[in-house]
Amino acid sequence: MTKIAFIGAGSTVFMKNLIGDALLRPALADAHIALMDIDRARLDESALVARKLVASLGTGASVTATTDRRAALDGADFVILAFQIGGYKPCTVTDFDIPKSYGLRQTIADTLGIGGIMRGLRTVPHIWAVAEDMRQLCPNALLMNYVNPMAINTWALTARYPDIAQVGLCHSVQGTAFELARDLGLDVADLRYRAAGINHMAFYLSLEAREGDGWRDLYPALREGYQAGRIPLESHWNPRCPNLVRYEVMQHFGHFVTESSEHFAEYVPWFIKSHRPDLIEQFRIPLDEYPKRCEEQIAAWGAQAEALKTAPRIEHKASNEYAATIMDSIVTGTPSVIYGNVANDGFIPQLPQGAAVEVPTLVDANGLQPTVVSGLPPHLVALMRTNLNVQELTVQALLHQNREHIYHAAYLDPHTAAELDLRQIRALVDDLLAAHGDWMPDWCRTKRAA
Repeated sequence: MTKIAFIGAGSTVFMKNLIGDALLRPALADAHIALMDIDRARLDESALVARKLVASLGTGASVTATTDRRAALDGADFVILAFQIGGYKPCTVTDFDIPKSYGLRQTIADTLGIGGIMRGLRTVPHIWAVAEDMRQLCPNALLMNYVNPMAINTWALTARYPDIAQVGLCHSVQGTAFELARDLGLDVADLRYRAAGINHMAFYLSLEAREGDGWRDLYPALREGYQAGRIPLESHWNPRCPNLVRYEVMQHFGHFVTESSEHFAEYVPWFIKSHRPDLIEQFRIPLDEYPKRCEEQIAAWGAQAEALKTAPRIEHKASNEYAATIMDSIVTGTPSVIYGNVANDGFIPQLPQGAAVEVPTLVDANGLQPTVVSGLPPHLVALMRTNLNVQELTVQALLHQNREHIYHAAYLDPHTAAELDLRQIRALVDDLLAAHGDWMPDWCRTKRAA
């Protein structure tokens, strides 16, 4: 029997999607699902939903629920991480409110920028703790990480625990393919593409559609459609978040990036500027978007949870997440290809060794086998390096418990540096670390004057 440990299972809807995907696979249908969360009430809701999902699908899976992480991990074959350290309140609110008092505005703040740095500092120690437990309780398990900041977490995990098999998973590559197909009036099943880079800053190196017996390059149609104002189409899921930033970047850099416009706007220095409100309006950049989403999700969650708990049965349609595909390929040996975030062991030769890179990855009974992608256009590599600088210095701060590297990471962040001077950035970091208090590692609290 395959054992799947789900750490952070209080994320009930996300748990339902990943576990539902697994239960649709015959090789995983009788798995032992070990749910773990520190919030007993949310854990119990998730367990109820998971058991009802098992009954509705008629599988032989078993479900256990515990607040004991070690109990969940003991003997696991696969470990899924899906938690948020510090939650929306207080930590996400802090990550937005304090920078805003300095005139620094953000959209999502979970991957890069001052918000991403802070989230990495408070998250990585907990991921390391999971890895330490895995060494003792399930050393051969595969860790599948869905926790942001993905690149910082993946880099830091491999640097400290290189013996733990792990992959960082995101839906931006396959999700963007769906969006582009929709903009062009195509079926996503008729697309083929090759992407590579770093998480949230990978680019489609090729993007084609089936045409007769061959394939058609879609970049000319994307460029012409954007210039003519026909695309992007209005967002199908959130009208606050159009794709204008990504199309504009494509016009200047020649390739389409795999993460959303609201994310990408805060990874670069060109779009969010306190003295350029015209840019915010022109590209419809949704400032403070993540807090808005959190409030909406919290408001909707009660009704969603109640509906799932009271429904006589729970239906499930496979999502576009990779976790079940990976587990099925490893268990059955049936090969598949996913886009995974892994430590760079020459997989993108132009990027630093050890950095977290996102590349096509073969999965079969031998596990994950990332593909080498060489020859990235130099301007794309240069753009990625601006983000890698921030990621690397945050990881170095964590590895060596060096508070100075936190400042260095923030100094070099493209968006932060475009708005604030060095002394402002240092003061902002101090204010954030003080405000986060016990959510941060102890070593973060010792500072010296600049």
